[in-house]
Amino acid sequence: MTETPAEARTQGRGGFVRGGDALAPPQTDWLRHDLVVTGPPEDVAGLRRAAEGAGATPWHLPDLDLAEEDRVLALVKPPDGSPGLRIAAARVLARQLRTAVEDHQQRVIAAAGRSSTCPFDLYALLPVPYAHLRQGPDDPASIAWLRRHWGTIQPLRHVRRREDPPDRRRRHSARLQYDFWSADWTPWAAFASLGQRWPALVFDLRPDYRDG
Repeated sequence: MTETPAEARTQGRGGFVRGGDALAPPQTDWLRHDLVVTGPPEDVAGLRRAAEGAGATPWHLPDLDLAEEDRVLALVKPPDGSPGLRIAAARVLARQLRTAVEDHQQRVIAAAGRSSTCPFDLYALLPVPYAHLRQGPDDPASIAWLRRHWGTIQPLRHVRRREDPPDRRRRHSARLQYDFWSADWTPWAAFASLGQRWPALVFDLRPDYRDG
C-alpha cells in the first residue's frame, strides 16, 4: 500500500518532520543533569556571562507549507486510527497551528542575542552557523552539526543556576552549579568544546538516569 507524505516521514517537534535522525527516538526522552563548574574566578565569571541566552535556537522554518499539509492529512486520518476531522475543519486547525509556530519562532529570532533568561544556553555558547539555521532544524546537515557540536539536537530545558553561599576559604577558585534537562542524550560534545575554550575550568557533569 502506498504511504501518504505524512505517513512516510517521521513526525518531530511541534508536529513537524524531524528528518532522518537515527539517534532520535520518535518520542523525545528528556534526561536530567547536574553540572558543577569550578576554576579561577575570572574564568568562572566569563563562562557565566557567555552561557546566558534566550534558551532557544532561531531556526528558519523552510517547509511550513509541507508541514501544514502533513498536519491536515494527520487530522483527517489520524495515525492511531481514531475518527478524524472533516477536511474543512482540519485545514482551519492546521492553519492556526502554523500561525502559532510562525509567531513563536519570530519571538525566538527576536530574542536571540538579546535575552538572557536562560542561565546555560547551548546556542549562546556554541551558535549554530547561519547556513544551517537557514536550512531548518530537520535538515540532515543541521542535525549532523548539532550532533557533532552539541551532542543533542534540541536546546536544554528547565535550566536552573543554583547559587552557592559565599565561602571565604575559596579565595583562588569559584564555583557554579546548574541543573538542566537535555533531549535524548548527554551533551558531551558541547562540554568537550567548552573544556577547550576554558581549559582552566573543571566541568563535573553528572546525568541522572532515574525516572523523572
